Amino acid sequence: MLSERENFLRALNGEIPEYVPRYDILWTVRPSMLWGDLLTGAGKDIFGVEWTSEGSVIAMPVPKPGHFILNDVRKWRDVIKFPDFADVDWADMAKKDLEHHDPSLPRGGGLVITSFFQAFISFMGFTEGLVACVEEPVEVRELLEHMCDYYLGFADKMLYYYKPDYIMFSDDIATERSPFISLDTFHDLFEPVWRRYIKYFKDRGYLAVHHNCGKFDAFIDDVVDMGYNAWDPAQVSNDLPGVKKKYGRRLMLIGCFDPLPLLSHHNPTEEQCRAAMKKTMDTFAPDGGFAVMLGSMDSHNIDPKAKAWVIEEYEKSKGLYYQ
Repeated sequence: MLSERENFLRALNGEIPEYVPRYDILWTVRPSMLWGDLLTGAGKDIFGVEWTSEGSVIAMPVPKPGHFILNDVRKWRDVIKFPDFADVDWADMAKKDLEHHDPSLPRGGGLVITSFFQAFISFMGFTEGLVACVEEPVEVRELLEHMCDYYLGFADKMLYYYKPDYIMFSDDIATERSPFISLDTFHDLFEPVWRRYIKYFKDRGYLAVHHNCGKFDAFIDDVVDMGYNAWDPAQVSNDLPGVKKKYGRRLMLIGCFDPLPLLSHHNPTEEQCRAAMKKTMDTFAPDGGFAVMLGSMDSHNIDPKAKAWVIEEYEKSKGLYYQ
């Protein structure tokens, strides 16, 4: 049987896997210097933005309300500082960052921490940031291009020292119900830096996974055109059957599972838990182009017994689709 690494990479490359692969966003390893104090879960990032969390299971850190660092996008050159990491010992940092990585699992290479849209909004907040996109698009665009230059300045070292199997890029631009920005704003401001960033790695032969939560299917054509090989977490608020029908194995869908009916307060039965996973795999596993994302359950209040039933059903059924 293929190892999980071999099986996942086969599917990511658009081939039929030996069994339904699984994926975890935690397979991605990023240079720890780019996290700032966020390695501990909260604190200041490398740009000086303070992040906080309420501490619940599903609460990711967010910029501390009322503590945004940029109130006029025209002043970004004076306010936004880009740290110089010229003295970093990359070999030593990579050794520590990779210390606990399981070599039987695929290794994703990551560089951008708060990405482009998320970083920009963390500088200004949603209200002022979105207003700036409308009123000062030239300034926003120049800031984003400078950020892209900065991130790509570390790319060769990340590739050399971390030796990733694929590249993972994340930039959440949607809620569960709708995107934060229009398709026109995306094409005008954010798509160019997304494209330039991932092109750097695609030109060097790397596979790529794109992470975007929420209602994101309006942007999938662009993601595929940029050369991404997979999308996670592919939440059920999207037209996932439509995306699979259109792109097949050209874009692997990672996730496609709805954990909300299995939350602890619903008291799901074993039959319901197993049926939920079986339905997901029956819908998306045939002909490949799909991977489960079991770790997503850790971000929700799901009873350990329910989680165990879901995982057991995956293990029992994963080899039934590619005989």
